[in-house]
Order: sequence, then C-alpha cells, then structure tokens
Amino acid sequence: MNRLYAFALFLLGVAWPAGAAPVDTPKTAQKTPTGIRLGGILPAISYDSDVGFRYGILSNFYDWGDGSTYPDYVRSLYLEASRTTKGSGQLMFAYDDRNFLHRRWRLAADGGYYVEQALDFYGFNGYQARFHPEWTDGEDTAYRTRMLYRIDRRMFRVGLNLHVPIQGNRIRGYGGFFIGRIKIGEVNIDRINKGKDPDEMLPPHDSVPGLYRLYREWELIDDAEADGGTILMLRGGGIYDSRDNEAWPNGGLWDELFLIGALDAAHPTYRYLQLTATHRHYISLIPRRLLFAYRLAASMVVAGRAPFYMLPFYHGTVTTLQDGFGGRRTVRGLLRDRIIADGVAFGNLELRGRILNTRLLGQNFYIALSAFVDGARVLIPRTVDPDRELIEGTGYAPDSFFLPYGAPEIYALHLGIGGGIRFALNENFIVALDYGRALNPQDGRGGLYINLGWLF
Repeated sequence: MNRLYAFALFLLGVAWPAGAAPVDTPKTAQKTPTGIRLGGILPAISYDSDVGFRYGILSNFYDWGDGSTYPDYVRSLYLEASRTTKGSGQLMFAYDDRNFLHRRWRLAADGGYYVEQALDFYGFNGYQARFHPEWTDGEDTAYRTRMLYRIDRRMFRVGLNLHVPIQGNRIRGYGGFFIGRIKIGEVNIDRINKGKDPDEMLPPHDSVPGLYRLYREWELIDDAEADGGTILMLRGGGIYDSRDNEAWPNGGLWDELFLIGALDAAHPTYRYLQLTATHRHYISLIPRRLLFAYRLAASMVVAGRAPFYMLPFYHGTVTTLQDGFGGRRTVRGLLRDRIIADGVAFGNLELRGRILNTRLLGQNFYIALSAFVDGARVLIPRTVDPDRELIEGTGYAPDSFFLPYGAPEIYALHLGIGGGIRFALNENFIVALDYGRALNPQDGRGGLYINLGWLF
C-alpha cells in the first residue's frame, strides 16, 4: 500500500503544474480546420544492436470535411514504411472513415507486412515462465545468448471493422473480419552475426538453443502450430460510446464487448472462440486542462484451442489487433509480450494534464504531460506440464524455465509505472514519448516508447 500512496502523490506532483499553468481557452487558441490536411510526416528512426538501424517514414492525413465535427475528423489515413539494416521492418496502413455510406457509420481497415527477426518470447503464463536476464547479458558470467528469448515472426495481415449505429451514435453494432498469414521460426543467427566481430557473434542454436526450440523439444508447442499458419477470423459484438469527442474527451464511457471466431486454415484442428471486453472511462477534472482516464480489459479463449502465436495479440474494434500483453500498447514498462496465456486481464490508470494550448504554423497545437500505472494478470493459464527431461548438452533443466502448473505466482499482478509527454497538432496527430518502469525484475527493467497518439 505504501507504494500506491507514493505513486498517488507522484501523480499529483506531475499533474498539478499542468492544471495550474495558464492555458488558452478554446475560443482564443483553437481554429477549426477544414478539408484534407497532412497531419504530419516524421522519420521512423531507432537503433538496436541485434536488429540494426531502423529507418523509414510515417505520415497521417486527415479529412476534416466542413469542420463541423472537429476535433473529431471525418476520415484518416496513416502510412508507415520502415526497415532495419539487419532485415526487420514493416509496411503498413490504417484507414478510418467515420462517414461511411450513411452518416455515423464507421469503417476502419488496417493491414500490412511485418517482419520481426528478434521478437520477444518468454514462454507461457506470465510469472510461471521464469525470466533470467543474466543469461542474455553479455557482461555476466552466466551469459548464454542474447537470442534466448527471441523468435523470428513474419506476418501479412489485413482486417476490416464496421460500426453501425443502433441507438443514436452511443450504441453501435460491430462486425469485422481478419485474414493473416503468420510464419514463425528460430532467429536467423547467421544474418544477425553478419558484420560483427568474432567476440560479439551469437552462438548457433545447435549449441545454445533458444526458448522456442526448448518449448518444441518439450512438446509445449505442437508441430502443427510451431511454424505459424493462416488465420481466418470473424468478429461481432456491440459498442457503447458516450464520449463527446475522441481526441480529448470531456467525460464519458467507451465500452466494447465482442466475440471472435477463428480457425487456422492450414490446421483446422485449431478452431476457437475468444471473448474480448474493454471498459474505458474518461473523467474531466479541469476542462481541457486535466483529465483522468482508465481502461480495464480482458481477453480469453472460451472454446477450442488457439495456436500459441495468436495469444499475444490484443483485439480492438478500430485497430484490428496489437501486440500485447506487455509493452507500449498494453502494459508499459513490462517486457514486450511478457504474458502469453489463454486468458489475460489488464488495466491502465492515467492522469493527463495540458501545459500549453496555442497555435503553431497555422495549426492548433498543445503539449501535455501524463503519469500512469499499468497492470496485468493471467486469468486462464495455458496448460504447461513441467515434468520434462533435461535436454542433453544444453545444461537447461525445465524447472529453470517454469514453475509448476497451478503455482499461485501465475496469477500475480504484473505492474509498471511511469510518465510521458505529448505534442499534438489539431488534437489528433500526437507524437508520444512514454517511459515505463516494471516493479518486478521478472518483467524487465523498463522501456522508452516513441509512438503516435494516446494509449487509449
């Protein structure tokens, strides 16, 4: 409890200056945009010693129509193309039309091709899967390989979502589909070693296997799902949305409940139903200055069996799916995809305060600070039988990687805390910087995230 009280004081300390600072009123600071405008163009730049230098470009176009819906846009198109010098990258789009066919109908589509040559994989069921950072630290005497908790994933996907009003615009029916081709494999060690000095090269999988190979050897990942597959998915449900606008709500709820039916076309034995529920609440403490928002969500397989490679995804009704649970879009501060299970719940508490509303280059502009606490826990663990044999020559014993199935630690709460800053043009094109810190070393040390938009 002392940690919670300390963090509450931290929230107040961050937010109070934001609420107390002089901020222009909407009448003096805002000008309504109209027509089609470019929200912004930014370089996509980052660096990782294993995946190389990431470079590319991203942009966002908005159609404001006659301006009557501002700060909500009529249509939006997001484009990104980026890659790394070691072979990872993505080419993707996201389209959102809030005036499709009939006024108030909403069509959202997204997709692209994504290459992750060193995607995080820490095993199943959160804390049941033990994380050994010393085994991936090249400076530690216990070092084995940096690729111990990594896999190669290549994915082509496209999804479409349609919202149809049932009662005004607050209650809407929802339907959608998703098609994805996902290929899974071990990290390409030869590609990553290319150009490295001998003392920096990674050992081959035959001498130091990664966790993915061990899970296959222990039959925790079936052969039918091990290499990926082709997923066909239908989704349907309902939405309740009482927000006055989406960009910076002055209050209201945004709730979703929908059922997913999916199968692997290549391996039809993998058929499953998945239920997803999300509750979001926005509370305006000081109009246009200070906002408290929280999100509670759960996703669970309620029938059948989902292939392991589909469990890390969090599903939404606008963006089809996002990597989770852990990382920039779900639980900041945690290792990416730290929690993989048949059922996961997570939540976010966030205080947002504007410190500046003004005009910049003829466009509305604001700066905001935020402080947050994020958390997640396993609801339905994937069955993991730890009664496995030592793989000869590796030095790996199964109990080094997971606790007994049913151990109470499986259901423990994963927590991350942190803060961020936002730079926004016309309320919607928002450059975001967040830093999150995990409270348990089993979840990593933390992460810095550079992204677009608010988390929710």
